[in-house]
Amino acid sequence: MIKKIMAAFTVLGFLANFAAAQDAPAKVSAEDFLASIHFQSGKINLPGSVATLDLPPAFRYVDPEDAEKILVQGWGNPPGNKTLGMIFPADVSPIQKNSWGVVVTYEKDGHVKDDDADSIKYDELLKTMQESEQANNEERKKSGYPAMNLVGWAEQPTYDKQSHKLYWAKNIRFADSSDNTLNYNVRVLGREGVLVLNAVASMNQIDEIKQQMRSVNEFSEFTAGNRYNDFNDKTDKVAEYGIAALVAGGIAAKLGLFGKLFALLLAFKKVIFLAFAGAGSYIYRFFKGKKADEPSPTTPTDTPEQ
Repeated sequence: MIKKIMAAFTVLGFLANFAAAQDAPAKVSAEDFLASIHFQSGKINLPGSVATLDLPPAFRYVDPEDAEKILVQGWGNPPGNKTLGMIFPADVSPIQKNSWGVVVTYEKDGHVKDDDADSIKYDELLKTMQESEQANNEERKKSGYPAMNLVGWAEQPTYDKQSHKLYWAKNIRFADSSDNTLNYNVRVLGREGVLVLNAVASMNQIDEIKQQMRSVNEFSEFTAGNRYNDFNDKTDKVAEYGIAALVAGGIAAKLGLFGKLFALLLAFKKVIFLAFAGAGSYIYRFFKGKKADEPSPTTPTDTPEQ
């Protein structure tokens, strides 16, 4: 399970909050947490106006601030995730055990040429990705995360040259989990970068996710002037990678393992509503160098997990 470093304290202020919370821990109920989230529907203009989501009734959206609350407070992931928001199925609460969501980001690394799309041998690419796991896992362990193994394609990569959209799915096993994680990826290529949509769920949800993510693929579009065919070879930057590297995660290798692919760190969700004292003590022990997997004394014992 991903280490649950959950807090909203600054470096200068968290000790004072921690001390105060020890006296009067205030737990956040699931009802209060959900009430603090503003769900949006219909046509969404993503931050920066680079792309839109034309949501059908089956989906809803939350902005980057609420997405961070769900990722950190609801799902127990590390803070500091820079997103354009998240998409959720409308009929499931994001903190239910069977919930799943799509993390939306934008990578402005340049125009990705798709010249290599027809020549990629995905079986060979998979083998190369698996062979790189040892070095990647050494870095994960240094950063306090469990080893991650790519079992195989849950759905082999497919690229549509007409829409300039790419999608694929990975079957991933984390060392500290008995169940495998499904990481479903959609990439929309644009004029100056790539719209990234990552869905993280359990492998036993693969049939549902496959169907739903095809819909996500269809309603995600760049705005006029930012589309793939708007590229100007005289003024616009070309990315240093192509389709194969986009699938393999070559961006992360250049920018630091956790620099761009933070969604891969989202393993199985654990709905945690810690008392603020518990969150403070977790951070305190982390910075003191104690083991991050020691149980927090104020963590609820009846926490549901997946």
